[in-house]
Amino acid sequence: MRFSQFYAPTLKEAPADAEVPSQELLTRAGFIRKIAAGVYTYLPLGRRVLLKIEKIVREEMDNIGANEILMPIIQPAELWKQSGRWEDYGPEMMKLKDRHGRDFTLGPTHEELVTFLVQNELNSYKQLPITLYQMANKYRDEIRPRFGVLRAREFIMKDGYSFHSDWESLDETYKAHRKAYSNIMERIGLKYAVVEASSGAIGGNESHEFVAFADTGESNVLFCECGYAGNDERVPYTGEIIYDNEELKGMEKVYTPNVKTAQDVADFLGVPVRKIVKTLIYKGRNGYFMALVPGDRELNEEKLKNFLNDQSLAFATPDDILKDFGVPIGFLGPVGVKGIKVIADHLVKGMKNFVVGGMEKDYHFVNVNVDRDFKVDEWADLIVTREGDPCPVCGKPLNAKKGIELGHIFKLGTKYSEAMGSKYMDKDGQLKPFIMGCYGWGVSRTLGAIVEQLHDEKGIIWPLSVAPFAVVITPVSNNENLMKFSEELYNFLVEKGEEVLLDDRNISPGMKFNDADLIGIPFRVTVGKALSEGMVEIKWRTGQQFKVKATLEEIYEFLQKSKQEYDPHKRVEK
Repeated sequence: MRFSQFYAPTLKEAPADAEVPSQELLTRAGFIRKIAAGVYTYLPLGRRVLLKIEKIVREEMDNIGANEILMPIIQPAELWKQSGRWEDYGPEMMKLKDRHGRDFTLGPTHEELVTFLVQNELNSYKQLPITLYQMANKYRDEIRPRFGVLRAREFIMKDGYSFHSDWESLDETYKAHRKAYSNIMERIGLKYAVVEASSGAIGGNESHEFVAFADTGESNVLFCECGYAGNDERVPYTGEIIYDNEELKGMEKVYTPNVKTAQDVADFLGVPVRKIVKTLIYKGRNGYFMALVPGDRELNEEKLKNFLNDQSLAFATPDDILKDFGVPIGFLGPVGVKGIKVIADHLVKGMKNFVVGGMEKDYHFVNVNVDRDFKVDEWADLIVTREGDPCPVCGKPLNAKKGIELGHIFKLGTKYSEAMGSKYMDKDGQLKPFIMGCYGWGVSRTLGAIVEQLHDEKGIIWPLSVAPFAVVITPVSNNENLMKFSEELYNFLVEKGEEVLLDDRNISPGMKFNDADLIGIPFRVTVGKALSEGMVEIKWRTGQQFKVKATLEEIYEFLQKSKQEYDPHKRVEK
């Protein structure tokens, strides 16, 4: 490809709304263009990378015997109502009506549709197991689409679904996907971890995430030297409950003007923040719930949702709280409240003489104690496990890294098949619900994750496996001899099957070099003054520079050797 014929508009300045490196660099380097919040066009460079990611994913799926299909984006509401997720999935679901008033959704995922698809096609255990997958656009109305393609309203995803007659078969397919997903990470060239994860709105009794490490990642990966790793949404807290050794004091209501956060209350009252019990109100399909956690810990919403088996659960709005409880947020508490289920974290069990909201603006209760002053209906593990907490396997302190979730696999069991009446006939002639697995991979998200992990101050550093071009040939001017050799080299490398970009633009060499670094092409062949001495300069995007004899074969052989040694993670400063 000649740069003069290629649509790759680069920008000198970062977009004003760029929050993370991938959003900035993919825009500046001409890979994407923002159309609306969370909606992007992929320009030729971006499309080339996406196709390579898709190819790797598709090959790994085909290698484990999965069958590729393509399902519609628009899904009828009836299918989601059968599974019970029409309301449970939440406001992220993009709903619409046709001209006849019938409800549809733009598919955020396809469990319902694929279950409907097979229920009249797979009739016998002899047809099982089978795995179906697709590469398709998905739609989720993110409350705050941000970070470019990492959290978009429209995105490209590989989603797969397996159907089985027994759990042993599901285990085998689950393990096959786990290996295939690890292969995808390694073939792309990312540093990653496989972690235990929450199943969230998808459901199921076991799931794992495949997380690419990145400082800007939204996932918190907790890991231990013993080999255990988990998403902080999933990792149980197994630390010791500390029981306060002190006499019970009389409860008092005290004036606390304009102090709302746990830390503010602690500072105002002169007590440790762990002596504050935070009260959080959630609303689900069965009404309100009150959750209590120590002031120095954060509530884990996924744990609460799983404990209550209600994925529709959402934090109550300040307006709802004021309307239904008569108190502004920040002054909520369990004392004197009736008609609401109270769930408390286990750590609260050991607390004495603690502080809660006074259920009145600018007031808190001090010296509050469980059972004497209010009742807890149920105890549960509700807090976010964090770095330094004990490993649930060996008890040693956990370490933490930020990461970006790219793949997620689930053991769904019979959740969807039972709800939707999808059954097969077993060897004894009995109708049984399918046992199912689900396997997702964020294709467009991978594009962003690679850049988050592999970039420097000059631009992107693409791994060879997904780079839009492997080589850029850069003549420093339009001098006849330089251009002639560049054209000969370009044609020679193309005939050898190399992906080459010839920068034939009539611009300064500095601009060409800057664009090559910004775009992140692994190898740059500079055709300049050294040609008069029979040499060209070859620079790796990681910083290494070499002089190579200006013969077509020797340049080609050097590039082949370079491919074996090139590591995008090993940047060399010059």
